[in-house]
Amino acid sequence: MLGLPEEVSVALFDLDGVLTTTATLHTTAWGETFDAFLAERAKQDAVAGEDLRPFTEQDYLDHVDGRPRDDGVRGFLASRGITVDDATVDRLAQDKNDRFTAALQRNGVTPYPDAVDYLTAARDAGLRIAVVTSSKNGAAVLAAAGLDGFPEQRVDGNTIVAEGLRGKPAPDGFLRGAELMGVPAANAAVFEDAISGVQAGAAGHFGAVIGIDRTGGRQTEAMTQAGATRVVADLNELLAEGQ
Repeated sequence: MLGLPEEVSVALFDLDGVLTTTATLHTTAWGETFDAFLAERAKQDAVAGEDLRPFTEQDYLDHVDGRPRDDGVRGFLASRGITVDDATVDRLAQDKNDRFTAALQRNGVTPYPDAVDYLTAARDAGLRIAVVTSSKNGAAVLAAAGLDGFPEQRVDGNTIVAEGLRGKPAPDGFLRGAELMGVPAANAAVFEDAISGVQAGAAGHFGAVIGIDRTGGRQTEAMTQAGATRVVADLNELLAEGQ
């Protein structure tokens, strides 16, 4: 009834963009951070090969979405031919987080209705639930969205740093989530909206990798190529199969 293989007993959900609408806050915060940096850099002496155009939503999807903050900074800047020192990476990552947390306090957190429906149905059906996110704000976002009662375990950006895990597209976070839930990867399903997260699920050889394309279909082909076993626009599509 949940649209998953019978052998799957655990669901590993990404957070931003899968369960909550906070992906839009992340996109805005990254845009403000990078645009300020690019504008300031444009005032300096030009460096050959640097692309200083404003940050775009596609940049977010291609280089930042789903990755740990520092990896996102490095990935985006590398795509623009820009090299900076570690101190600058740290400064930009902190600036982004400050902007995100401020927006979180102003706007609050809204869970996706289809995510609430699916989580409720999963819990009622006995499917065990964990959250795996690159965000260090995972606990705060879950609580603000009223979803903190669903997951048994949470692996977040703090776990990644504390345990020396590799960020997405490496499968480490999801594998750690499965380990904490006491099941092998083959008995767990990954739910992701980021290409890097889908790649992580595929690399970990999970029982199912569900891509959630909330971009109106623009990510569906890329998710499939990245290794998603199924791509849906809405989690209720999975529930409908069991009705």
